[in-house]
Amino acid sequence: MAKISPLMIIPPVIFAGFVALAAVGMFREDPEALPSALIGQQAPAVQLTGFPGREGFDDADLRDGKIKLVNFWASWCAPCRVEHPNLTALAAEGIAILGVNYKDKPENGTKFIADLGDPYAAIGSDAQGRMALNWGVYGVPETYVIDGEGTILMRFAGPVTQRVIDTRLRPALEAAAKAE
Repeated sequence: MAKISPLMIIPPVIFAGFVALAAVGMFREDPEALPSALIGQQAPAVQLTGFPGREGFDDADLRDGKIKLVNFWASWCAPCRVEHPNLTALAAEGIAILGVNYKDKPENGTKFIADLGDPYAAIGSDAQGRMALNWGVYGVPETYVIDGEGTILMRFAGPVTQRVIDTRLRPALEAAAKAE
């Protein structure tokens, strides 16, 4: 009878570990949600510079008593182009969207807005990415739902599609409106 080497057991054990990780990931409550330690807390400080030809925003604008979205975007970001018509539609409905132009050249950001339209109530530049870092941004686009007191209610990493609007943003906006 052949003797089994301990080294022969290692590959099946590693494979079983990968299967277990995949199973845990598949059965998470919301596989699209990335964790955020900021949910339910006050939004971190707004640290922005001016965006050419546009009104900026600051901490007081996050605490103005109105529900809003804060959207981190960049001209070089392909998914930002995908979500832009959906942001424009939300803005047309009267939802205030504050834009954060992330690590972008000012001339590229202004061209992006000129070409695709402007859904933003106000825009600021985060050229060094400091504000994004403090907010826990993984990458653009990312969108946050902020209540009128400046509390982060929801975070969505990725492009805002119609599905995201219907399944994530609208419920969060409606819940925030009921709470006020």
